[in-house]
Amino acid sequence: MRLIFMGTPQFSVGALNVLIESGHDVVAVYTRPPKARDRGHMIQKSPVHVCADEHHIPVYTPKTLRDEKEQLLFASHKADLAIVAAYGLMLPASILASPRLGCVNIHASLLPRWRGAAPIQRALMAGDKETGITLMQMDEGLDTGAMLVKSIVPILESTTAPILHDLLACAGADLLRDALNGLLNSHIVPEVQPADGVLYAHKLEKAEGALDCTQTAQHLSACVRALTPWPGTWVTFEETIIKVLSVTPIDASPFSPGTFFSTPQLPLCIACGEGSLSLDRVQRAGGKPLDASTFLRGFAALSDRLCHA
Repeated sequence: MRLIFMGTPQFSVGALNVLIESGHDVVAVYTRPPKARDRGHMIQKSPVHVCADEHHIPVYTPKTLRDEKEQLLFASHKADLAIVAAYGLMLPASILASPRLGCVNIHASLLPRWRGAAPIQRALMAGDKETGITLMQMDEGLDTGAMLVKSIVPILESTTAPILHDLLACAGADLLRDALNGLLNSHIVPEVQPADGVLYAHKLEKAEGALDCTQTAQHLSACVRALTPWPGTWVTFEETIIKVLSVTPIDASPFSPGTFFSTPQLPLCIACGEGSLSLDRVQRAGGKPLDASTFLRGFAALSDRLCHA
C-alpha cells in the first residue's frame, strides 16, 4: 500500500515510525515548514521532518494546501491512505478525497469530547479521570468525522500536560500499529460521532495562566498541571509575579481567597474559594525555580507579610 503521513511535532513521530516499520510504502511526508527558533534564530526542521530525512522519505512543506498546484502534487502520489497526526494545516475537501481510502486522523481525546486544538490541556483542566486516542475518518468539520477505533489513557492526580502528551503519543502509535491493516483492508466499521457529549478544546490563551484564587483549590491544581510548560501559571504578590510550578491542594481555607499564609508544615500557601494551595515550587521573573522555603528566604517582603494558620 502507498501511504502519506502528515504531522509536525514530536507527538507525531511515533506514528510515522509505525508506518515506516509496517512494510508499506510511505511515499511522502507532509509537515510544517522549518522555522527560526531560539535566540540564534537557527532554522530548524520539525521533528517529523527530521525523522523522514533519516529514513530518506520525500518531505513536502507547503504553507497551504488550498493552492491548486499543491493539490495536484498531493494527488500525484496516488496514495491509498493518508495518516494525519497534529499536522497543523486544515485539509480542504480535494485533499481529503485524494487518497483511495481517505485521510485518518490520530486525535488526542475520546471523541466527541474535546474536539479542537488543545484536547490534552482541556482534559486536565476539566478534571477528567481519563482521556485517550481516537482514530477518526476525516471530513471537512473540526474533528467531526466518523470514529474508527479508540484507546483509553487514565489521568492521575499527578499527571501533568507533558506526561499526558507522552502517554498519548505512545498510545496513538500503538493504536495505529494495531489498526493499520484493518484500515487498509476496510475491515473497521466507522461509527458516527454522537451528538451528546460534544466539547471543544479551544486554543490556549496566555491570560489563562493567571490563577483566579476565588476558584477551588482542586481546579487550580489541575490548571497548574495542565498549563505547563505554556503558558505556565502564576499568582501576584503586590506587583511581583510569582510563577507557580508545582502545588498541592489542601482542604483548609482559613483566610479569604488570595491571602498568602503558612502553616507549621507548609511554608507557603494561598487561600482559594474552596480549600487552599500549598505552593511547593515557585519562581520569580529572572530567578531560578525554588522550593517554597528557599524562595521565602530570598523574598523578605512576602515572608514578612505571611499570615499564619
